[in-house]
Amino acid sequence: HPLLSNREFEVFTMLAAGRTITEIAGQLHLSVKTISTHKTRILHKMQMSTLSEIVQYAIMHNLLTPIEA
Repeated sequence: HPLLSNREFEVFTMLAAGRTITEIAGQLHLSVKTISTHKTRILHKMQMSTLSEIVQYAIMHNLLTPIEA
């Protein structure tokens, strides 16, 4: 994740936390297309191909915060 820009890392953590592209776009006041582009760049930079790999990486590197009940 050190290769990611600040915005890409923000999107990365939101994806890893289970947010949808539409939810992220709304929260960051960006278009769905922009978030989708960030996701594509994140996967490419991190040499990953699935959202599951993002989640696994985030867990392994303690990048997720616990979900509040």
